[in-house]
Amino acid sequence: MQSPTFSVIIVNYNGGHFLQDAVRSLSRQTFRDFELIVLDNASTDGSADALDLTGLPNAQLVRNDDNLGFAAANNLGAGLARGRWLALLNPDAVAAPDWLDQVMSASQRHPDCRVFASAQYDLQDPEIIDGAGDAYLIMGIPWRGGFGHPRTAMPGEGECFSPCGAAAIIDRQLFLNHNGFDERFFCYCEDVDLGFRFQLAGEPCWFLPDAKVYHAGSAISGVGSPFSTYHGTRNRLWTYVKNMPLPLLLLTLPMHIVLCLYLIARNALLGRLVPTLKGNWDGLRGLPDVLSGAKWRVRERKVSIGQLARTMMWNPLRMSRRVPHVRMPVQGIQTIPVRDQEVS
Repeated sequence: MQSPTFSVIIVNYNGGHFLQDAVRSLSRQTFRDFELIVLDNASTDGSADALDLTGLPNAQLVRNDDNLGFAAANNLGAGLARGRWLALLNPDAVAAPDWLDQVMSASQRHPDCRVFASAQYDLQDPEIIDGAGDAYLIMGIPWRGGFGHPRTAMPGEGECFSPCGAAAIIDRQLFLNHNGFDERFFCYCEDVDLGFRFQLAGEPCWFLPDAKVYHAGSAISGVGSPFSTYHGTRNRLWTYVKNMPLPLLLLTLPMHIVLCLYLIARNALLGRLVPTLKGNWDGLRGLPDVLSGAKWRVRERKVSIGQLARTMMWNPLRMSRRVPHVRMPVQGIQTIPVRDQEVS
């Protein structure tokens, strides 16, 4: 059997009606050379039982006995995949009909690029940006670029720090060569961690404003829930300490501590003090294990300190406003304009 161009992977856990909507958006793709792998993490809401894969003959549902988490389940899906590209799609996301077509065109324009980020809009209000790739403050704080900004603020095509896991496109062999997501993270920040490792290995991420996905955003895990607060806090620390080269780590650590104290105070006002403190404590306790394992670390950095530093944001105020951080192409390369397209 001939291998498809894309392997679309959806990891579901109690996705409710969102899962079927995500799958239905794939049945409408104008680019048809793809397979679909849905991995269900022992859902109890019936979303996997009711899943209809009609219109997707090259699709399979894999049922896990336990909730493996986003990281491990995607790694399992990548091991089953046959495509040249992995296209990760959240169960609470709807892909525009030409999503894969746009990615395919971009891969031909940028044949040396092996990591792409989609343009994400709010599923309920497409006039609001959900994300323009992931951005990273050099002091160790990631964010979804442009989150909450109006649609008009969506940047043009260029390089961003990493793709958001809700709609990431990654060369399958590259993903496997880096052992995929760090499974100790379970979920949250695993996409930034992998993107950081790609940057260290000299594999930049290209943001595609025309490859559109509409995302509900924490519709399943809950916005600001204890679960998301805890894992986001812990994994943010692990991403920073594990990947930041020592000179930059020593340079930025004092400010990182200040920002962590600020986040603790802010989350206390929002009623999230306990999961924030627990996330920081477990993050610190887990550092020896995270640093000792070589499986999810880059063995040889292939970019200079200066090159790496230029991929990151240095201004905390821009981070606090969730400003997009997409660096425009070098002179002579045309920026592709954003074209509006409604969800169908």
